[in-house]
Amino acid sequence: MKPDLPDVRQTRLDSYVDRYAARTKGMTASEIRALFSVASRPEVVSLAGGMPNIAGLPLDVVSGAVRDLVLDSGPTAMQYGSGQGDPVLREQICDVMRLEGIEAHPDDVVVTVGSQQAVDLVTRVFCDPGDVVICEAPSYVGALGVFRAYQCEVVHVAMDDDGVQPEALEQAIAAVKAAGKKVKFFYTIPNFHNPAGISLSLERRGKVLQICQDQDILILEDNPYGLLGFDGEPMRAIRADDGEGVIYLGSFSKTFAPGFRVGWAVAPHAVREKLVLAQESATLCPPVFSQFAISSYLSRHDWLGQVKQFQEMYRERRDAMLAALTEKMPAATTWTRPAGGFYVWLTLPAGLDAKAMLPRAVTNRVAYVPGTAFFADGFGSQCMRLSYCHPTPARITEGVSRLAAVIEEEFELRETFGPLPPGAGRDYDAPGPELS
Repeated sequence: MKPDLPDVRQTRLDSYVDRYAARTKGMTASEIRALFSVASRPEVVSLAGGMPNIAGLPLDVVSGAVRDLVLDSGPTAMQYGSGQGDPVLREQICDVMRLEGIEAHPDDVVVTVGSQQAVDLVTRVFCDPGDVVICEAPSYVGALGVFRAYQCEVVHVAMDDDGVQPEALEQAIAAVKAAGKKVKFFYTIPNFHNPAGISLSLERRGKVLQICQDQDILILEDNPYGLLGFDGEPMRAIRADDGEGVIYLGSFSKTFAPGFRVGWAVAPHAVREKLVLAQESATLCPPVFSQFAISSYLSRHDWLGQVKQFQEMYRERRDAMLAALTEKMPAATTWTRPAGGFYVWLTLPAGLDAKAMLPRAVTNRVAYVPGTAFFADGFGSQCMRLSYCHPTPARITEGVSRLAAVIEEEFELRETFGPLPPGAGRDYDAPGPELS
């Protein structure tokens, strides 16, 4: 008589582990999401999250617009809609993009559930497992998660204070092609980069576009922060100079409110058709109520004036962070100086590891995102992303002070006990960020 054996399903943490599709191996929680539980504690100064500060929104105007929307157009606003998005909103989106030099037709706009979904739809349409996506180093953690989920290979390209380096981009493309692989697109955040905080210079925009045109490589231009510059007019979009070789992504999450989850993609006509089909298979249609609410806000309120208020608010917070970093940070610590957006990219003194240091920082009631979250290959441990968009200037100053104390303590420990083991604290140097 055979002994009773335990049911295998009861000895596993996940009894379905052998049934998942292969692509789920690339689906992991981001380091930012893992921080939420501790970073949201009131005693912790969170310099981690990129939540827009919507306290300055005219809530009376928003509530009035939503109330009128329900009363006047409720049956339509709460019904299914077009997979491409509301035609009126698509016309308004074209007006928004015109501020960055883009002349687009509403028919080529696809409304999405935030620009995050637009990244997903474009990747789904273009990428097979093993295809290569070229990204800046560092790059947006949400996009990297999408590329992993679709089993893409990410190749990083070095940046400096003027954005991605054209020579490094050419070298990366040549290396990928020499290996017999396909580059499906170059993913870039040209304005007030997340996480680096820098912007691609106008001179380099032309060079990057020319390189991709010569190599027949699509550009995926992700631009959620483009209207949140602190000096002068918005920079000209890459899409403004090439309507066929660039897919442009935008969002109302940063210039209005993220809770509505309304973004968009503007793409060449044939690509637009594929994106609509992908949208319909994913959601049937983007949320109609959110689209109508955004459209009503744009038509009833001085939204450009509201954007200018956001610019001033974020400028004040940026200034508070830069001043605190200058005053508090130990020698050999460097950081970027953003001209807009939400983020500063900080590089620690040699030998320190931002990820290893994070538990000590949280114990000292300050949170940040380690740089490793923004690389597909494990690099970036010497760096961290600091966000100034949500805390008050006073909280930013206090948070930087706490962080500086942690760094000083870590540096003293290193001096006492010697350098870290081989491989610890490494940075991205082949190629890697040359940000200062």
